[in-house]
Amino acid sequence: MTDAKVIPFGDDARRRGSGGGSGGAGAGARRSRSRERKAGPPGAGQTAEGGAQAPLAAVPEEGPGIPAQADGSEPAGPGEGPHGGTAAEGPAAGTSGAGDSGGPGSDQGAPLAAALGAVADRLLGGPWERKVAAGLSFLRRRVTGDYDVDEFGFDADLTDQVLLSLLRPLYEGYFRVEVKGIENIPAEGGALVVSNHSGTLPFDALMTQVAVHDHHPAGRHLRLLAADLVFVLPVINELARKAGHTLACSEDAQLLLERGEVVGVMPEGFKGLGKPFSERYKLQRFGRGGFVATALKTKVPIVPCSVVGAEEIYPMVGNSRTLSRVLGVPYFPLTPTFPWLGPLGLVPLPTKWTIQFGEPIPTESYPPEAADDPMLVFNLTDQVRETIQHTLYELLVERRSVFF
Repeated sequence: MTDAKVIPFGDDARRRGSGGGSGGAGAGARRSRSRERKAGPPGAGQTAEGGAQAPLAAVPEEGPGIPAQADGSEPAGPGEGPHGGTAAEGPAAGTSGAGDSGGPGSDQGAPLAAALGAVADRLLGGPWERKVAAGLSFLRRRVTGDYDVDEFGFDADLTDQVLLSLLRPLYEGYFRVEVKGIENIPAEGGALVVSNHSGTLPFDALMTQVAVHDHHPAGRHLRLLAADLVFVLPVINELARKAGHTLACSEDAQLLLERGEVVGVMPEGFKGLGKPFSERYKLQRFGRGGFVATALKTKVPIVPCSVVGAEEIYPMVGNSRTLSRVLGVPYFPLTPTFPWLGPLGLVPLPTKWTIQFGEPIPTESYPPEAADDPMLVFNLTDQVRETIQHTLYELLVERRSVFF
């Protein structure tokens, strides 16, 4: 090449001659040079043999051995990379390699992880990491026995984590329940929620329980008073006890109210639950007013509750009294789908629900002996019933459609 350095033959011979005069000195010089080569490139201003570095020759702009770039620009210098950076700058310095976040290797698993996370969110109903962590914590408590059950059999941990979670898809997605007046239930202390009852099967009681827990700022539990039939059925009995339900008697209701619980009662009972479709949204008799006497004894407010939408889930067009006597149930419903379609006839219609809690009726101003006054108890019972009936009519007028 034109810029190659020519070393005279005599100088090279003198170097070899001086290195060969003594075997030990020559060997030491070779070992020293070997160590220098292993240690790395020579420092700035030195040659490989320790002398002063010769000045670099200028790089020709374009010569026979250095072709020009395809776009006509100047070629990269000896210390530059192909993209204008230094030669030491590789994929880690400026460009994306196959293993970092911008490369194809890491992007292969990202869409799959995002898709699985979206599916988990839809199945679990929220951020799946939090749901999974809560589920594992619940299992740990069940295994270690770190949960409480009161004397009525109410298991708050099981109710919050399992039972209400099973009802929420029906509550939110199927019946699309709208709640009004939840602020009328006190944040603390006892309260008696009195509601209408309908729908052939007691879905209205369960949906009201979910509404109180999920919409009340304090997340209160509604302790429902249920009929005797609920506690003689094998599986329903255990589930009802775990969910906080208890027998519809004045003793249990009074004990719960004195402990500051929110108690729910549906005075129509089976008369309202099994009434024909032609009498929908017409309240049946409220009994003797035992719930009012209990509220007067415990001096808790009475909160009227009106449920619209439950009457149409099973339009009851008939009642087989023969089958009801054989099975030992209060009624055997005949609907447009049951029992003609078999188990498929048990699927309720997807009606649109509204649950409204009215203004509480106070009882603390009455004297202790007021619970024994039949006239006062009757008047308060009639007041609660009329309030619920009037609210039902108002909600029916406001409703656009049974299903929307």
